[in-house]
Amino acid sequence: MLKRFYLLAAVVGTVVPWLFFAGFFSAEGINIPSFVSSLFVNGAAGGFSADVLISIVVFLVWSYTDAKQHGLKRWWLVLPACFAVGLSLALPLYLYLREDGG
Repeated sequence: MLKRFYLLAAVVGTVVPWLFFAGFFSAEGINIPSFVSSLFVNGAAGGFSADVLISIVVFLVWSYTDAKQHGLKRWWLVLPACFAVGLSLALPLYLYLREDGG
């Protein structure tokens, strides 16, 4: 049951952010500098972005250590998940892999 929840959370955690990303990229094109500067366009966005970016770093360090302790061979999948989507995909994906023994 928990394994299915993590899988569903990973799907939702991919689709929802990409709905926002798609709107940005369709309006601005693939303009990475503009994307990054938009993350910090005001205090609210900057604070939220900083919070998520710090959380991603902490998650990557923790999950790497945890994966080594539990012998998870596919930990590396969280790296492209973080860069392609973010923590909303990477965290439930890691928890799914951990439940799966991956």
